[in-house]
Amino acid sequence: METERLVMRRWREADLEPFAELNADPEVMRHFPAPLTREESDAMAGRIEAAFDEHGYGLWALEVRATGEFIGFTGLAWQRFEAHFTPALEVGWRLARRAWGHGYATEAARAALEYGLGPAGRREIVSMTAVGNLRSRAVMERLGMRRDPADDFDHPRVPAGSPLRRHVLYRIGRDLL
Repeated sequence: METERLVMRRWREADLEPFAELNADPEVMRHFPAPLTREESDAMAGRIEAAFDEHGYGLWALEVRATGEFIGFTGLAWQRFEAHFTPALEVGWRLARRAWGHGYATEAARAALEYGLGPAGRREIVSMTAVGNLRSRAVMERLGMRRDPADDFDHPRVPAGSPLRRHVLYRIGRDLL
């Protein structure tokens, strides 16, 4: 897929090193339990690619059209952990710090939502983040996603007692896109 400024594509071997760098950046990973090691990052990329094989869509590698630079990912991922709203298809993103503040996450996430609510045939897509992740929450709101505080939850994959455990949940359906 392509947007005005981005290419959303399957992953390449050349993406693994810059992906590992952004996953090791403490500021990029500030709202996650911990930065990832190179091995954890490579394993994540492998799971992302496996999801494409299973579903035909997933977390697309993001590339700036003008330069061909890999800047992270945006796309769709199934969430199956135990929660009141799962299983659910989530729109998510993770970008290198140098790509922040350019509107890339919103641009790519909008294309992912259009795909998920269009060709993929989903009626609703969610997005979630730690309560304090105001940058991602702003993207969710720019996308027209809605939050009901009654949907907020303690993420079961975040250790009890962590300030990152409490998550907000945003939703969007075909009628809101």
